Amino acid sequence: MEATRMTVTVRVNGREYTRAVEPRLLLVHFLRDELGLTGTHIGCDTSQCGACTVLLNGEAVKSCTVLAVQADGAEVTTIEGLGDLSHLHPVQEGFWEKHGLQCGFCTPGVIMTAAGMLAQNPNPTEEEIREGLEGVICRCTGYQNIVRAVQYAAEKMKGAGAETEVAAAGADASAGGDA
Repeated sequence: MEATRMTVTVRVNGREYTRAVEPRLLLVHFLRDELGLTGTHIGCDTSQCGACTVLLNGEAVKSCTVLAVQADGAEVTTIEGLGDLSHLHPVQEGFWEKHGLQCGFCTPGVIMTAAGMLAQNPNPTEEEIREGLEGVICRCTGYQNIVRAVQYAAEKMKGAGAETEVAAAGADASAGGDA
């Protein structure tokens, strides 16, 4: 007897996908097995490690705790969609600049968790960063460089926001606004 399949449509990294899936298929397996996005790692199968973290409608979630059918109609961002080699996301750049990884297995989950955290709190304290990363286990580091990487990203994102505001103000002035 074949299992019942359900049709789901999910926008992943800006691209829409429609697939017929078993209702019990986890989002992590949908991403890896159905879409071939293997940057989302499976570390524990018990929702303890956080290696499978993705952004679901902008919020960091462990994709091993979400069914693919629950993501129907949602926007998912994986590590593959966060940035690319020519334009790293500030968190990715922070990991590069501050040596925030060792073996790299947990890194996609940590980066996605940090990106979600910074979207919610763009100016976190060190304590808030450590609390925000509690759901992701790194077995190689003492987390210090990971925290530094997130701090770097927060500063970089603040600078990018200020540059955007300055550019917008300049555009207003050149468009005939008061100088």
